Amino acid sequence: MPPEATMIIVDNSEYMRNGDYAPTRFGAQSDAVSVIFGTKTQSNPENTVGVMTMAGKTPEVLVTPTPDVGKILSALHGLKINGEADIVTGIQIAQLALKHRQNKNQRQRIIVFVGSPLAADEKTLIKLGKRLKKNNVSIDIISFGEEENDARLRAFVEAVSSSDNSHMLSVPSGLHLLSDVIISSPILSGDRGIPGGLDSGVPNSANGSGQDFEFGVDPSLDPELAMVWTSTETPAAPAADADTLMDAADEDEEALLAQALALSQSEDMEMADEADLDEAEAIARAIRESHDEDGRDSAK
Repeated sequence: MPPEATMIIVDNSEYMRNGDYAPTRFGAQSDAVSVIFGTKTQSNPENTVGVMTMAGKTPEVLVTPTPDVGKILSALHGLKINGEADIVTGIQIAQLALKHRQNKNQRQRIIVFVGSPLAADEKTLIKLGKRLKKNNVSIDIISFGEEENDARLRAFVEAVSSSDNSHMLSVPSGLHLLSDVIISSPILSGDRGIPGGLDSGVPNSANGSGQDFEFGVDPSLDPELAMVWTSTETPAAPAADADTLMDAADEDEEALLAQALALSQSEDMEMADEADLDEAEAIARAIRESHDEDGRDSAK
């Protein structure tokens, strides 16, 4: 498979203390992150994986994409459970971190663990999904413990997905391990050399598996051939005026996200003074307010 840079967004909200997944939601999630890292880096020596949070004072990048598992384990070991999850801002910062990856030949992927109730509505998530698709970012969602999120998350993944490059996995609590369900799902089947949907261990709740690829070409296995077929069979649609407006809004929002990313990557984040923390909170608040303004404008 072509090299890939992946950002894993972990849910470190208060809901991670729940014990409906062994040993806790947070413990099950941490184990799953290790499994994802190992599978990704073993499938291609050029693959890198980073990790960030989406709760606490503001979403925070713990480790930028790296092949070093020690950095990932160290970051998870020192992670604190706190606050409520902000999935929209978290994904936006993850996208920015991927944009600044060192190896531009790597494909971009975000894997999000969602184990707490979502504040974002479906319209906001779909809008975000379209932006990710436009910027060639794939996404995998792992939903566990909060089934009421699933309908919105499925709509989000459908907005991002192109030729089945994104997946939604809903894992109910039970005797199975969260990591075992993930490793046998379409999220990691490609990294294990298994064509999507052919692994019998995938639960029925996994969405997006088993679909045939358009033109019979899996873009994850041969992206150049898939691109040739797509350019031959599907003429590019002219850019819509709405896209132009979205680009202008993205520029302002990306400036805010860049500041948030710089703050979250600071090695001295825990030692930061109150001014730094206030600035991070102000950035996150400004991003949320921009989303609210977009929603009001659309309503008009």
